[in-house]
Amino acid sequence: MREDRGVNSAVSSQEIITELQWRGLIAQSTDLEELSKVCADPVTLYCGFDPTAPSLHLGNLVQILTVRRFQQHGHTPLALVGGATGLIGDPKESGERTLNSVGLVGEWVERIRVQLERFYEFDGSNSARMVNNLEWTQDLNAIEFLRDIGKHFSVNRMLDREAVSARLAKDGISFTEFSYQLLQSFDYLELYRRYNCVLQTGGSDQWGNITAGVDLVRRVEAKGVHALTTPLLTRADGKKFGKTESGTIWLDPELTSPYSFFQYWINADDRDITNLLKTFSFKSESEINELVQATIERPQERAGQRSLASELTELVHGAAERVGAEDAGKALFGGGDLADLPESTLQAALTEASLGEVDKSEVVDGKLPTLDELLVRCGLAPSKKAARRTIAEGGAYVNNIRVDQEDFQVPVRELLYGQWVVLRRGRKAFAGVVVK
Repeated sequence: MREDRGVNSAVSSQEIITELQWRGLIAQSTDLEELSKVCADPVTLYCGFDPTAPSLHLGNLVQILTVRRFQQHGHTPLALVGGATGLIGDPKESGERTLNSVGLVGEWVERIRVQLERFYEFDGSNSARMVNNLEWTQDLNAIEFLRDIGKHFSVNRMLDREAVSARLAKDGISFTEFSYQLLQSFDYLELYRRYNCVLQTGGSDQWGNITAGVDLVRRVEAKGVHALTTPLLTRADGKKFGKTESGTIWLDPELTSPYSFFQYWINADDRDITNLLKTFSFKSESEINELVQATIERPQERAGQRSLASELTELVHGAAERVGAEDAGKALFGGGDLADLPESTLQAALTEASLGEVDKSEVVDGKLPTLDELLVRCGLAPSKKAARRTIAEGGAYVNNIRVDQEDFQVPVRELLYGQWVVLRRGRKAFAGVVVK
């Protein structure tokens, strides 16, 4: 049985635009005043996700949760996975995409479909529907497509797209990627015909593609439909949102562990917390304001970050993984039993922090190299001299037990899961050693 994620809440449908406005989630729209009137009654909307990777990521989560908010307000979402558009790829400014095989794209479609299903309710009067644009494009006749769809597109307007013009100024662009806009626009036309879909949402970088679809529906069906985009998120430090030193934050637990996902939010900059809470949390405006105020007044408690980390980890990965991530954070800093942590969580946490290695050949008489050596290997000390000073001052811990002997050697029997050691310097800095 699926977990109850509270999608169908008793909220008036016309309030959705007001909510998106105070959350700062509207970057562009076709006609916001008209859209507000349209959304006074339940509408069907869609957002598309192309399988260009085996998992969705934090950038996609903005769109996923925006559509979820619409469903909470009584509207009906279509979650589109681009089995067709994923075979082509939306043009990037940096260069031509690699065309993945049909089989690989099909595999990614299924993985992304499963991910999306976690966020929407598929029962009730406004139940969500999963759709795949391969359904209406795989048997498409090229001549008919060019005559019936292509004739409605101006090449001049298509050339004005930022990604297209940037590519033309560099190495050029293939006809394959140039034609992507036609396929995405055709999706809107088909979803209007099949489900009376009258709203498409997406990131602001998709504005050109989305409005091209709006224009196609108007030209072919003589019907006005709508578009709404959300702002692209940026961090206060100038770095790209959803990225860490180790790479992209994925929604797939095999690619980004629930612990690492949790820690991403815990480590969020105080300057970003207001925007992050408004964008990702489902808490009310007053609750968010309280969390922001608490973060300002007592930044060391990280109230906003902890609240968001808990809420989103449970939403994306489930309650059990949220509890595990919280317990791991406590245990690694001496507030719990390390032996109770699942090995996968322990490994993710130590890899995220810093991980030194000991070869099995270095294990002599059932003991690892000396503690000062281990502190250096895992990055907790710049040198053995500094490591010995930390140990002498009582600031070194092995599996949460203080050790004051610089020549201490960890016995193999004390390894967690037979290969892991958690080392800590003081209260806040931890790392690990793995025996391979």
